Amino acid sequence: MKELVEILAKALVDKPEEVDVRLIEKEQSIVIELRVAAEDTGKVIGKHGRIARALRQMVKAAAAKSRKKVVLEIL
Repeated sequence: MKELVEILAKALVDKPEEVDVRLIEKEQSIVIELRVAAEDTGKVIGKHGRIARALRQMVKAAAAKSRKKVVLEIL
């Protein structure tokens, strides 16, 4: 899942070298933190949060087998 978020984020931003993805695994959940350059934040969030919502849906679909709650945080 970490690789999926990283690949998608790098394709969206102007500065792909500043994309940082961290995976924090807990007992019943997984938190994925996505950090991008300040000027690229809007590109990852999208108009009215559409791109962020789509990224979260893809991560949830990829995590369906793990039976854990997955949260994508854009920082």
